[in-house]
Amino acid sequence: MTKPPLAEANLGCASTREIVTRRLARAVEATALLSTQSALLESVCALACETLARGGLIATAGNGGSAAEALHLAEELVGRYERNRAPLRAVCLSADATAMSCIANDFGFEHVFSRSAAAVLREGDLLVLFSTSGNSENLLHAARAAHSRGARVLGILGKGGGKLLPLCDTSIVVGGTDSAMIQEAHQIIMHAVCEACDQLALTSV
Repeated sequence: MTKPPLAEANLGCASTREIVTRRLARAVEATALLSTQSALLESVCALACETLARGGLIATAGNGGSAAEALHLAEELVGRYERNRAPLRAVCLSADATAMSCIANDFGFEHVFSRSAAAVLREGDLLVLFSTSGNSENLLHAARAAHSRGARVLGILGKGGGKLLPLCDTSIVVGGTDSAMIQEAHQIIMHAVCEACDQLALTSV
């Protein structure tokens, strides 16, 4: 008996076609939600650019998929986004597995970012926290550590912002309850920041 093509196979409650259709619709929804916050997104980009223009450091952090977003932002700033330009000061606190495992082992996982934040951040720096829920304890501790060092906190959040929202100096919250959709919107935000910082570096040469 010939097996049906994968696209026609029934995977649990939904076919592959239904899954793809739903994901595409949610990607469109993510963009639509952001379009209602364009002025806020402009201010987020401006904050990142102002930090770098003053010689400040942008540190990023997140958990799981949000850690990937945090790493993506930092590597684009240090390396390049669309055009060759001078490297920009950025570091991802989620990227150092040895530091994270050491801190988690000695102090608890809730402190994996706050110890690093306290070590690298200074007044005038910016900590960018990616979170779909805004309730991760390690991010809450990181925000407090950043403030204790005189740094500002930018939250790129979802699902209402959670406990992290009041700890952020500036935040942009993506609506909805679908984590994947929220992260897709976060990717758009991250790329807008990258493009704005690219432009800053090119015009300040």
